[in-house]
Amino acid sequence: MAIVAGIDGCRGGWVCLTKDLATGQTHACILDRIGELLTLKPRPRIVTIDVPIGLTDSGPRACDLQARALLKRPRSCSVFPTPIRPVLAAESYPAACQIGQKADRRKISRQTWAIMPKTLEVDACLRTRPVLQRRIREVHPEVCFCVWNSNKAMTCKKESRPGREERETLIESRYGHDYRMAQESLPRGQYNNDDLLDAFAALWTAERIAAGGAITLPAEPGVDAWGLRMEIVA
Repeated sequence: MAIVAGIDGCRGGWVCLTKDLATGQTHACILDRIGELLTLKPRPRIVTIDVPIGLTDSGPRACDLQARALLKRPRSCSVFPTPIRPVLAAESYPAACQIGQKADRRKISRQTWAIMPKTLEVDACLRTRPVLQRRIREVHPEVCFCVWNSNKAMTCKKESRPGREERETLIESRYGHDYRMAQESLPRGQYNNDDLLDAFAALWTAERIAAGGAITLPAEPGVDAWGLRMEIVA
């Protein structure tokens, strides 16, 4: 049974969409912790997730630079600077900025700090279970939507009504019924609709990986000090 999954962080944990490629059946749920992937039945063989995985010790990742170049302005700003690995030890935002300034001559952004708990969670999971990286791949939803849209980036922010509508147009064309079912079945208050849109973008890419049609930024990604790939797939 070929199962793929697309995941995005949310208030309640992680929005997880799984699809059986044989039957076309899609299921939506909220995972409290990313480690719950190990207990999903049946277990997905390909998982795409919107969170930085491989991290540099200093300097930007090539995949982030290429993602910004692909999206161009103004959507390039949606690719937040990925934290360098030393910053993961920080216990506060000021401490993170101090570490970043000392190690990399740049402070950490508020947006990057806001997703730090998710980054730490996935990083710890993959470092303690490196075999999982065979099936867990990093995506960026805006890159996914861009490639999905014939390499044309979305024109509006996803938080705006026009931005939501243009992303929904893509999702409705492929996952219309599944999108509505997910909205009805997921527990209210644990996620925003933006999270669901991004999870569907990740699921679309998971299907592309399974079919052998995905692209990788960069084409030959490097690995970090823990052997984790520094890539963005779409």
